[in-house]
Amino acid sequence: MTQSLTPTTALTRYTWQWQGYNTVYTVQGKGLPLLLIHGFGASIGHWRKNIPILADAGYQVFAVDLLGFGGSDKPALDYSVELWQQQLYDFWQAHINQPTVFVGNSIGGLLALMMITDYPEISAGGVLINSAGGLNHRPEELQFPLNVVMGTFTKLVSTPKIGEFVFNQVRSKSRIRNTLKQVYRDRAAITDELVDLLYQPSCDLGAQKVFASVLTAPPGPKPEDLLPQRKCPLLILWGEDDPWTPIKGAKIYQNLSENQSEVEFHPIPKAGHCPHDEKPESVNNFIISWLNNH
Repeated sequence: MTQSLTPTTALTRYTWQWQGYNTVYTVQGKGLPLLLIHGFGASIGHWRKNIPILADAGYQVFAVDLLGFGGSDKPALDYSVELWQQQLYDFWQAHINQPTVFVGNSIGGLLALMMITDYPEISAGGVLINSAGGLNHRPEELQFPLNVVMGTFTKLVSTPKIGEFVFNQVRSKSRIRNTLKQVYRDRAAITDELVDLLYQPSCDLGAQKVFASVLTAPPGPKPEDLLPQRKCPLLILWGEDDPWTPIKGAKIYQNLSENQSEVEFHPIPKAGHCPHDEKPESVNNFIISWLNNH
């Protein structure tokens, strides 16, 4: 399949009011609905290399900016995966209202798993791309001295003046680029467009408080507790060179695929944490092939 990379500006944005806040979404195509869910700090633009291709393949593709991210409002709230899950469900009720395939990367993958588990009646399937195990690390997952370092950092980001300073350091374009170099295997995929896509929302009013709230939020449900409740088909894609959610930690999904015909697992070679952006041809082809067979 020939892949055309569509710039972010080509995505038509719409605004939807949710609980009094403006939230941004996009939609393309007709057919079985797909709802794409971005990860921490990202937005619908992170799917710019996927949305047109999936729409052209015969699907109605929705993507939403989670509250606090992208072009959506950034109110001072206690953020959690449960808050975003409610946003996604309400969005589904308002704009889709038919069985949907939920597709997510990183934290979006955990949210996709939560959606298909908690709302089987609205779910036609799930696609998890380097899915996170939680919004944050659980205390038992961190060993000394990392537990002390992370504990100190989360306290600092919640302190008004120090938190603002830390946030401004983290969100600088040079720091964003350096972070991307850690999690993207292909340096050519780290473009100015991608850096701007992640940087611009951080300039919005309230962004620093969202950052602090998310970093101190509870991790949410564990995938190992959700997976036994799943009833619909599941596709798992994993960038092999991901330092944030290493593929060795995806064993639970690999085992599931070996024992259940309704579950597929595919590693993506030479890709990091965001293979849908780094290796879009592979990811799009896997998704389309899987959808055609289900």
